[in-house]
Amino acid sequence: MPTKIRLQRHGSKGRPFYHIVIADGRAPRDGRFIEKLGTYNPLTKPADINLDFDRALYWLQTGAQPTDTVRAILSYKGILYKFHLLKGVKKGAFTAEEAEEKFSAWLEEKEAKIRTKIKEQALLNKEELKKIREEESKLNQARAEELAKKQAKEAEKRAAKLSPAVEETQEVPAEAEAVAEVAEETPVLAEPEAKTEEIQESAAEVAEKEEVKEEAVPEKEIEAKAEESPEEATTDKKEESQETAPEKSE
Repeated sequence: MPTKIRLQRHGSKGRPFYHIVIADGRAPRDGRFIEKLGTYNPLTKPADINLDFDRALYWLQTGAQPTDTVRAILSYKGILYKFHLLKGVKKGAFTAEEAEEKFSAWLEEKEAKIRTKIKEQALLNKEELKKIREEESKLNQARAEELAKKQAKEAEKRAAKLSPAVEETQEVPAEAEAVAEVAEETPVLAEPEAKTEEIQESAAEVAEKEEVKEEAVPEKEIEAKAEESPEEATTDKKEESQETAPEKSE
């Protein structure tokens, strides 16, 4: 089988990266290869292609057959167009100089298209970034509104729980104000209380005077006994001795 120009897969899962190689048609895809011509990264926009132009053209002239993907890559880089022009030179359709002029004109046009595509892609990327940022801002606003609603509901619940306690605290000052108003209205009743206090004080003074009189009476009796004659005292002693004598005889 003839040699092939094909891709050899590298990279990680979901992020492929390819080598453009010359390999035997019977070899496995990721097996041995004869020569490496370049690399191909399809993840970038536009795709990143690094290719040895002269070596790829040489292998085409020797009869190597590119796969479909590699054929598109070679056409994109202008290698197939150059190969076609060289065939025309061999047939004598035009000279080598004319072939070079045609190829240079095509290459300039191709590069201009690539530059415009890169600019368009950059603009698209900017627009995509704007859209992404707008979507993110909308999502953030929606989340902020949801959080505000949740906080408002929680605040309402707390207020509902605290309202009975607030009402009780409001009732207590009202009762205190009512008591104060009653106290302000009661000074008229203070005069009878003052009179009762005066009556109690006068009664206490009378009781003290009576006690003083009672204490004074025994003192007078003691003085009277002291004034009695000594004879009366001796007679009293004799009488007491006579009374005690019969008691002893008995």
